[in-house]
Amino acid sequence: MGELQKKSGFAALVGRPNVGKSTLMNRLIGQKIAITSSKPQTTRNRIQTVYTDERGQIIFLDTPGIHKAKNKLGNYMVDAANRTMNEADVILWLVEPTTFIGAGERQILATIQAAKPPVILVMNKVDTVTKEELILAVKAYSELHDFDEIIPVSAANGNNTDHLMDVLYRYLPYGPMYYDEDTVTDQPMRQIAAELIREKALKLLKDEIPHGIAVTVEKMKERKDGSMWDLEASIICERDSHKGIIIGKQGSMLKKIGSAARYEIEKMLEMQVNLKLFVKVRKEWRDNDIQLKNFGYHDAE
Repeated sequence: MGELQKKSGFAALVGRPNVGKSTLMNRLIGQKIAITSSKPQTTRNRIQTVYTDERGQIIFLDTPGIHKAKNKLGNYMVDAANRTMNEADVILWLVEPTTFIGAGERQILATIQAAKPPVILVMNKVDTVTKEELILAVKAYSELHDFDEIIPVSAANGNNTDHLMDVLYRYLPYGPMYYDEDTVTDQPMRQIAAELIREKALKLLKDEIPHGIAVTVEKMKERKDGSMWDLEASIICERDSHKGIIIGKQGSMLKKIGSAARYEIEKMLEMQVNLKLFVKVRKEWRDNDIQLKNFGYHDAE
């Protein structure tokens, strides 16, 4: 098959926080790139991953969950999601299988209706409801908008995700590949490592802390003898009291976060990692333009 007979394009994943966008993207590309958590607003930046097979290439754009912003970080996240929708060739709107359609969904719907690309409604978490409940949920959403497709899936167990990929290819244009066929993401390893550390912190810390943390990697270097990577990173929080909780009694919590993160980073690098974690306080960093930029939350120039 010639290069121009292949499909190639961008698919944006949008939805409310915690509907499973990152889990679905990881499932579709076949490996973990985006971090996942049961806490909302896990994804903050637009994450780009690449899936290539004999049919062509799909570049997935995993967006932050669209929500009512409470600070400058929140505004940045919502802007990133809205911008991505208009840059895509097709939009995947992830929702949960329920007949209750709240203010968050209606806010996204208004944005989708103003966007140009075709929209596939992806009803995720179908393994959590009965067939009858799923039918009612599909009917409720069908009455809101004339979707190009409605596809029920389970990102957690992979149910019907192959069919979703088949449908996606139908909506992509023909054209040349954007990336080499062995490319999986455009994210630098340093950024993925920082996100993996933040994922473990999200999972291990109390609810009131995670939204106020960021992670920066100050050092990431392979040893000359090729035996190991040395990595130094800082968990940034907004309050001194949070710093104590993150460190834990005699450093116990920080050790737990470090141990869990190191395991994931070693899988990514396929090599042993010497990880050193520090905790720093930067008060109100989520409302500080300079701090946001320092921590990687800024628009591409």
